[in-house]
Amino acid sequence: MAIRSLVLFALLGFGIIAATLYAWGQPPICTCGEIRLWVGSVFDSGNSQHIADWYTLSHILHGVLVAIVGRYLVPRMGFAPLFLIALVTGVAWEVVEHTDWVLDAFRATTINQGYTGDSVLNAVSDYVWMILGFLAAYHMRTISVLAMIAALELSAALIARDSLALTTLMLIYPLDAVENWQQELNPNRVAP
Repeated sequence: MAIRSLVLFALLGFGIIAATLYAWGQPPICTCGEIRLWVGSVFDSGNSQHIADWYTLSHILHGVLVAIVGRYLVPRMGFAPLFLIALVTGVAWEVVEHTDWVLDAFRATTINQGYTGDSVLNAVSDYVWMILGFLAAYHMRTISVLAMIAALELSAALIARDSLALTTLMLIYPLDAVENWQQELNPNRVAP
């Protein structure tokens, strides 16, 4: 597959995400009317509404994992097919993430109570971050990729109290100890 075709497919992905989420009623930008580069708390009302937040790290990891898993499971696959897989799964996740089924599953975890989904800007930005994660990991040595995975997961888990691994754990097997630890940072937390 030619690079030109991959670029066109990547651009098509932006349109699919934006059009789908907008049609489903997601706001184009934060309803606060601002566009911010970074939102530093998962409990901030602007979380998942601007360009980047702590969940951006999970989207970067999505791209990283496609690159590293592809490198080892199908080493002869090459860049183009792996990048296409990253693009397709990136678009699919941004759409599936906004189905009632997934939104309800997220809302069932305390850290995500009240989650209404991403703004179109945030979802498209998440797709861009995933692409950048893939491109970085594809061209890095394995040890560097593993260090990047550890750094992204640990920083999100320790600073924001949520990460790809913690979100997955709490969706599959919620633990009160993890929930209580996460809620320690919540400024709206009601004391027990």
